[in-house]
Amino acid sequence: MNIDLHDTWYLGDVEIPTRLVLAPMAGVSVQAFRRQGRRYGAGLVCSEMVSVAGIQHRNERTLGYLRVGSDEHPLAIQIFGSDPVAMAEAARMVEAAGADVVDMNFGCPVKKVTKTGAGASLLDDPDHACRLVEAVATAVSLPVSVKMRRGVANGSRTCLEVGPRLVAAGAASLTLHPRSAKQMYTGTADHSLTAELVSLVDVPVIASGDVTSRAKAQSVLATTGAAAVMVGRAAQGNPWVLREIMGGSDDPSREEVVAELILFIRETVRELGEHRANGFLKKFYGWYLGRGRFPRPFKQELVMLSTIDEVEMRLFAAAPGARFVLERLLREVPDPADEVLLDSLPISIYGGG
Repeated sequence: MNIDLHDTWYLGDVEIPTRLVLAPMAGVSVQAFRRQGRRYGAGLVCSEMVSVAGIQHRNERTLGYLRVGSDEHPLAIQIFGSDPVAMAEAARMVEAAGADVVDMNFGCPVKKVTKTGAGASLLDDPDHACRLVEAVATAVSLPVSVKMRRGVANGSRTCLEVGPRLVAAGAASLTLHPRSAKQMYTGTADHSLTAELVSLVDVPVIASGDVTSRAKAQSVLATTGAAAVMVGRAAQGNPWVLREIMGGSDDPSREEVVAELILFIRETVRELGEHRANGFLKKFYGWYLGRGRFPRPFKQELVMLSTIDEVEMRLFAAAPGARFVLERLLREVPDPADEVLLDSLPISIYGGG
């Protein structure tokens, strides 16, 4: 069965224009990444997870600022924590920031998150997980979504028990990554669980995990009945996978790769400041220039350069025609002044934006 990924669907009362969702990823999903995802076909983009403790305590170690660009909508902002009062306060700030959806993280397997009683650990305490959802859903008028894993232990089916309860508590949508927290990103995502979850709830389910191509997206949608697919790691430095999933080409020219990378660099510098962006961007050089697009020594050379200006100069030297592609891209992106900025809102515990 051929699924039209251009079909619209609704998350609560929010219309999502395509069945492709760009995942929230710590240290990756800065505004530049989200904006790019929207341009390449994502119907919904998500921020990386926001620490509600950071919001509650107005931590001076602010790691970034939450910006909502006019071209990001619809946008979900993801929060994580374990205290209902703090989660409700964070949700209200998310609403004030101009987001369209409040997303709650019940899936992060990283120890620094789970040891605080947040992330995937909440799947082992469904009563508390439901209290958190209820607190957030009653605090805001926005629809609330929950992203979760299959459970903590390998082979767990906890998601099938907890999912319907989260919906009863107020969740308007569920995203399932059917790996266990212990698996991290090893093995494969078992989307038979996604199909079971779809059959158990009357809200849209987003299927996450191993969606790396149009064929895989079509297969997952057809076999699970999910409302949409979520793409994460496959899109890191590779917006062309989103284009391919939506029916276009995944084979960019060298000039297109360099132009997109330079635009990403400039947008990230504007968002994070040059000092912080300089370190943050290094992992993206390999992501963009890999997959056989450029020789490995070239990627290593960029990482060794001291300034962003040097990186740009070297990229343009490698693909001079990228200047013309970049000029076109710059005409398509909105004015940087057209965004909402909430001062002193820490957006990551990872130091990655």
